[in-house]
Amino acid sequence: MNSEKENFQEKNFVSKSLIYRFSQFVGFLLGARFFVAILLTFALYVSTFFLFNQDESFRKFVFDFRVHGIIFCTVLTILAGGIINQFYDFEKDHIVKPFRTRIQSFIKQKYFLYAYLFLSIISLGVAWTISHNVFAFFVVYQFFMWFYSHKLSRILILNNLTFVSLTLYPFFGMMVYYETFSKKVLLMAIFLFLILLCIDIVKDTLTKSVDKAFGYTTIPNYFKTKTTKGIIIFLMIITMTVSMKLILKTGISGFMAYYFSGGLFVFVLCIYLLLNSSRKSNFLTINILRLWVFVGIIAMLLNGIEGKI
Repeated sequence: MNSEKENFQEKNFVSKSLIYRFSQFVGFLLGARFFVAILLTFALYVSTFFLFNQDESFRKFVFDFRVHGIIFCTVLTILAGGIINQFYDFEKDHIVKPFRTRIQSFIKQKYFLYAYLFLSIISLGVAWTISHNVFAFFVVYQFFMWFYSHKLSRILILNNLTFVSLTLYPFFGMMVYYETFSKKVLLMAIFLFLILLCIDIVKDTLTKSVDKAFGYTTIPNYFKTKTTKGIIIFLMIITMTVSMKLILKTGISGFMAYYFSGGLFVFVLCIYLLLNSSRKSNFLTINILRLWVFVGIIAMLLNGIEGKI
């Protein structure tokens, strides 16, 4: 009888230990924004090969270890940036993201900092082996990742502009690396910047009161609701104008032409939802815009495959 009881207790202890370890693992992935890093990695590879890389064959691209090294450094930097951001936003996330914070609580904050330092050092070490210019590029990237989390995320307008700029920074690096400068690439960059800016401002409307309580000065908690709504709608109208210029002035074709044409209807829908001015409609707007960014990556992939065949 005692033997059976001991076996049961041992199994129960092992089960709890496994659950605890799994919770720690999931908590780390969420803290490092691992899934966001995967999406950005996919987007980087697609845009690098099908947009910035105009001349190299697929075989040459596959064996271009400098490019893979740069993307690897980017992924590590994004993971490190996610960790340091959640470190500074930990108190706010307790209210805004209680489920994620609860899972992250299985790991002490000091271990997140160790992981941040480890990922940053590895990223810079790999960058140094590629070239001094790449090393300098990632030093700047990591500094602004930290500075955004430490200071800029609390400053009006700068918080949104810096967040979006840091998201697009690796793509800018690839554009410079391949020296791909054209009107089409510039307009696509502006389009992506504007749509990400809209997403970030709408996201701030959902955390308006919490941001204000913790000292984050955002557009929604600084301006009136009507003014905030007007700013977002104005940005969407500019984004629609950029879309039309891409369709009419750059000779863009294939799936990307369908994407930018369809985007006009998507933005009209989002403007309609924003005019409704409810929390539910704002949440729906964010998810529609995020989905549309992902659709754009797929459209670029399909367009590139079609062009390479």
